[in-house]
Amino acid sequence: MKDQQSRTAAGGAPAESVRNTRNTGPGRLLIAVYGVFAISATARAGYQILTKFSEAPVAYLLSAFAALVYVVATVSLAKAGTTWFKVSVAAVLVELAGVLVVGALSVFDSVQFPHETVWSLFGRGYGFIPLLLPVLGLVWLYRRRPSRTAAAQAKARQ
Repeated sequence: MKDQQSRTAAGGAPAESVRNTRNTGPGRLLIAVYGVFAISATARAGYQILTKFSEAPVAYLLSAFAALVYVVATVSLAKAGTTWFKVSVAAVLVELAGVLVVGALSVFDSVQFPHETVWSLFGRGYGFIPLLLPVLGLVWLYRRRPSRTAAAQAKARQ
């Protein structure tokens, strides 16, 4: 009984099956893309802050914030469980809001953004992937939400 409890994720679904849906197919690709953005945004922000912070402090601090959001999203998307699901949703929503707000501000108040960030101009410098990625992330999370996953697995067992 204790062994069964240790292998059970939130909602009564086996932890292995919840984890496997995250690590195959579209989930694996999504996590990989988030990982690439986490690494590249962190490297870019670190370089910008260390070498030319005085030129555009707002833009470079936003780059660092974006990097942090991508790191949190990558880690939480790769983890199973209800808590990690909630962290993933929050991180992806913050990312979407950041892309929309920073994108709009960089268009309408370009003086504050003399140098681009990951989210400037809605991610134009990255092929607009920063604008598309949170939308895809939210769709994927919606399809993998714990209540739906547990219900689908319970139905499959019947």
